[in-house]
Amino acid sequence: MSKITAAEVNKLRKQTGAGMMDCKKALVEAEGDFDKAIEILRKKGQKVAEKRSDREANEGVVIAGTNESNDFAAILTLSCETDFVAKNEEFVGVAKQLLSIALNERLGSLDELKAANFENGLSVEEKITEQVGKIGEKIEVSELATVAADSAIAYNHPGYKTATILGLNKNSEEVAAAGKNVAMQIAAMNPIAVDVDGVSEEIKARELEIGREQALKEGKPEQILDKIAQGKLQKYYKENTLLNQQYFIDNKQSVGDYLKSIDKELTVTDFKRGSLV
Repeated sequence: MSKITAAEVNKLRKQTGAGMMDCKKALVEAEGDFDKAIEILRKKGQKVAEKRSDREANEGVVIAGTNESNDFAAILTLSCETDFVAKNEEFVGVAKQLLSIALNERLGSLDELKAANFENGLSVEEKITEQVGKIGEKIEVSELATVAADSAIAYNHPGYKTATILGLNKNSEEVAAAGKNVAMQIAAMNPIAVDVDGVSEEIKARELEIGREQALKEGKPEQILDKIAQGKLQKYYKENTLLNQQYFIDNKQSVGDYLKSIDKELTVTDFKRGSLV
C-alpha cells in the first residue's frame, strides 16, 4: 500500500487521543485501515477516546428542541465550511427555522425535511441552495434525528456544537426536570446505548476480543482469559451505557438509580446525541 502520511497519522491521533508514534505504527500495521488501527491501539492498551458520532461535519451548528406538547423532540445539524459562517446569526437563524419545521410537522427523515415548505412556496432544499449562493460556501443539513415519547426532552450545550434529545416513559414537571439533567449527562458522557440490551453483538464481540488480548499481553493464564474479558466487558457497559453510567451530579449512584429516585418506574426509552466537537 502507499506510504502512511503525516496527515493520516494526525487524523488518527485526533480521533483516538493516542501518541503520534503509536498512531503511525498502528496505521502501518493496519495497512491504512482506520477502524482496524483503532482496535490495534486499544488491544495494546493505548488510551483511545473513540468518537461515536454517526456523522461528522467540519463546521456548523447542532440544535435540538421539542414540540409544544413535549412528546416529540428533534436534533438537527446544519453544516458549513467555516467557523465564521457557523457563528453568523442568519445561519443560526436558518438552523432554528429548519428545526421548527421538523418539530411542527413531526418529520422523521432528511428527505422529508428537504421536501418540506420553508416559506412562500420555497422548499427547504431550495432555501439551502439559496443560502449557498448567498454565503459562497457549501451548506447542508447533514443530520436529523428524532425521539417520540411520553416526555421528550432537548438540551443545547452553549455554542451550538453539542445537543441531545431523549424520551422518558412518564410525564410531569418533576420528570421533565430530571430529564434535563440526564440530557446533560448524555452530552457530557456520550453513551452508546440506553442499557446493555442496546449494545450490538458486534461491539460485544469486539470488546471481548480486546479484553482477551489485553489479558494475554499482561501474562494472564489462558484458562482465565475469558473470565477476565467478561469482567472488562461489564466495566465497558458501566462506562458506556446510559442507565449504568455514574450520574454526573452524584457519582454515588447510577443514572438508572437517579431516575428511580424520582419515580420507581421512570426510565429512558431512547436518546440521540449530535456533536461537532
